[in-house]
Amino acid sequence: MPLPRNKASFASAATLAWCAALALLGALTLGSLAVGVSDVSWNTLWSDSEDEMVAQVLMYSRVPRTLALLLAGSSMAVAGLLMQMLARNHFVEPSTVGTEESATFGMMATMLVAPQWPVLAKMGVAAVCALGGSALFLAVLSRIRLRSAWIVPLVGLILAGVLDAMNTFVAYQFDMIQVLRAWHNGDFSAIVDGRYEMLWLSLAVTIVACLAADRFTLAGLGESFATNLGLNYRALVWQGLVVVALVTACVVVTVGSIPFVGLIVPNVVRLVMGDNVRRSVLWVALCGAGLTMACDLIGRLLIAPYEVPVGTVMGVVGSALFLMILLRQRRMARGG
Repeated sequence: MPLPRNKASFASAATLAWCAALALLGALTLGSLAVGVSDVSWNTLWSDSEDEMVAQVLMYSRVPRTLALLLAGSSMAVAGLLMQMLARNHFVEPSTVGTEESATFGMMATMLVAPQWPVLAKMGVAAVCALGGSALFLAVLSRIRLRSAWIVPLVGLILAGVLDAMNTFVAYQFDMIQVLRAWHNGDFSAIVDGRYEMLWLSLAVTIVACLAADRFTLAGLGESFATNLGLNYRALVWQGLVVVALVTACVVVTVGSIPFVGLIVPNVVRLVMGDNVRRSVLWVALCGAGLTMACDLIGRLLIAPYEVPVGTVMGVVGSALFLMILLRQRRMARGG
C-alpha cells in the first residue's frame, strides 16, 4: 500500500536531509585529514612512492585526531541532550552544571594522590566525581520551588563556578595551574595514535543511551508521568547521570573541556525535530560531530601553521549561536 502524499514527501525529505548531512560530514572529515602543517598529497598516498611519511602522518596523527573529533563531538552532544531531559530545561549541559568541573577535580586528585595509576583508573575516578557533581546539581534543583527557564541554568552556573574556584585553589596550592588551564580548554593538537582510544568507551555509552531513548523521553516529562507508566523514575535518572558522567570523564581526560556542544546542538535540533529523544538523538550526534570538526578546522586554518584550540573557537561560535537561539525564542514569545 503506497504511503499518503504527505507521509511520502516527509520520508523523501528526511532521506534527502540525511544524505546532505552525511555528505557535509564526509567533506569535513576529508578536510580534517588534509589540513595540517605537513603537506599531505593524496597522489603520494596512493602511489608506489617509497616516501612513507604521508602514510605515517595520516595513520598516526590525522586519522586519530579526526576520529577523536567525531567521537567527542557526538558523545558530548548526546550527553547534553540527556542532561536537558533529566533537568527538564533546555539551557543546561555538562559544562554549565558542574559535571566537567567535577571530572576535572577527580583527575587532579588522582594526579596528586596516585600519579602512577593508569589512565583508565584516573578516568574512573573522574567519572565518579562527575556523577557526584551531576547528582549534586539535581539535588539542589529539587529543593528550588521556582524553576523557571532561567533559574535552572543560573543555579548550574553558580554551582560550576564554586567547583571551578575549588579546583583553582587546589591547583594553586600544588602548582598545577597550567595543567588545570589545559583541561579547561579542549585541544586536539596532542591527539595521536594511542592517546584517543578512551573515547571509544564514550561511543559505547552513547549507543546505550540511544537504545534507551524512549525511556529518557518519558523521564523528561516528569516523575509522576513516568511512574504512572510503570517506570522506575529514580533508577532512570541515575542511568542518565551515569551516561553523562562517563562521557564527560572520557572527553575531559582525553582532550579537555569542550563548551557549548551539549547546549547548542540539542537546541538547534529540537527546533526542527521536537522533544522526542528517539527521533532526534541520531541527529544530535551527527550535528555534534560536524560542529566540533568545523570548529577544529577553523582553529587550524585561522593562524596556520599555528592553531587555536577547539575550546576557544567553540566558545566564540557557541556563544553567538546561543544568543541567536535566545533572540529567536524571544521573538516567538512576543509573536504568541
